[in-house]
Amino acid sequence: MKISGVKILDLKVIKTPKGDILKYLSKKNKFFRGFGEIYFSEIKNKRTKGWNYHKKNSCTISVPFGRVKFHLIDGRKKSKTFNKELKILISKKNFKLLIIPPRIWFSFKSLDKISVVANLLNKIHSKNETKKSNIIKNIKIKN
Repeated sequence: MKISGVKILDLKVIKTPKGDILKYLSKKNKFFRGFGEIYFSEIKNKRTKGWNYHKKNSCTISVPFGRVKFHLIDGRKKSKTFNKELKILISKKNFKLLIIPPRIWFSFKSLDKISVVANLLNKIHSKNETKKSNIIKNIKIKN
C-alpha cells in the first residue's frame, strides 16, 4: 500500500575492486529538501526502534550496512492515506532511499546481527518536534 508523500527510490551501488561505493545523496537530487543533520543509528539483531514521528521534519533514510525492515503508518488525519501502512526491506542488495514526510509514524527492525540506518533530517532535530511511542495502531514495540 502506498502512503501519500512517501518515496522509495533506487540507489546506486558502484562496484570497485577495493570495496563498493554506495551513493546516498546529492544536492542535485530533485527530492533534496535541505540539510539539518545526519545521524547513523546502529540496531542489533531482531531489535526494533520506534515508533518515531516528526511533526515538521522529513527523513531521508537508507541502510548502508545490514538488512532493515521499515514499517510506516500514515498519521495525517486529513490525508487520503490516513492509517495506511507500508513495509519495506532495505539492504545493500535492495539499496533504496526511503523519504518519509512529516507526520508519518515509523519503526525499523534489524534482520542481521548489526545493521546501520543512515538518516538525513532536513532541519535540526528537536525534542519538541518529535514524538515517540511504544504502541501505534495496536502494534506494540517490545524492546
